[in-house]
Amino acid sequence: MPFNGLPQGTVPKLERPGPLREQVYQALLELVSSRTLRPGRHLVESELAARLGVSRQPVHEALQRLNAEGWVDLRPAQGAFVHEPTGVETDQLFVVRALLETEGARLAAVGASADGLARLDSLCATGEAAVAADDVEGAVAANATFHACVMELAGNAVLADLAAHVENRVRRYYTPVVHQAWVEHRELIAAIADRDDTRAQQVMRAHTQDTRVRFPPRPVR
Repeated sequence: MPFNGLPQGTVPKLERPGPLREQVYQALLELVSSRTLRPGRHLVESELAARLGVSRQPVHEALQRLNAEGWVDLRPAQGAFVHEPTGVETDQLFVVRALLETEGARLAAVGASADGLARLDSLCATGEAAVAADDVEGAVAANATFHACVMELAGNAVLADLAAHVENRVRRYYTPVVHQAWVEHRELIAAIADRDDTRAQQVMRAHTQDTRVRFPPRPVR
């Protein structure tokens, strides 16, 4: 059945076995956060259920959860819609991201292992190669993985979870593929390798705070 113009295969049927409600939630979260389902789009439970190959109940539960997390708006007598962020909301997300990741960089500089530094170096090389090849999706994925690795090396699971949630929200607004971003990643790796937590904070703070200015947000429509 057609799904309002989405390309065939964009919404794959889910694999079983496994916790179905979690699979449905993760599938819808990916579709929204990646902007496959665009901001403002009306989400019809029956259509989503048909495309995912499930009943409406897990879809309904997933939409409720996504509403609580700010990804979806539930409007009385209208249904569910992909959330359309305001400029103020976008700015606030970038501020929170900067705070979380700056602290993560400081902690990583204090406790990162040699293996952790090697992983950062490899991820940075992957991102640089993607930029050189004009591989936008590859660069975006490498950027997200690099930042997640920094947070993992920080050694604070709560901080890492919060940063991952904010990063998911932020990634629909910008595409960090310019060369300068990866130059700053190299500077961060150097600071962490030197155990210079103050410098690591400074680099990450500048890197995350400037993102809102240096990477124009994607159009909401």
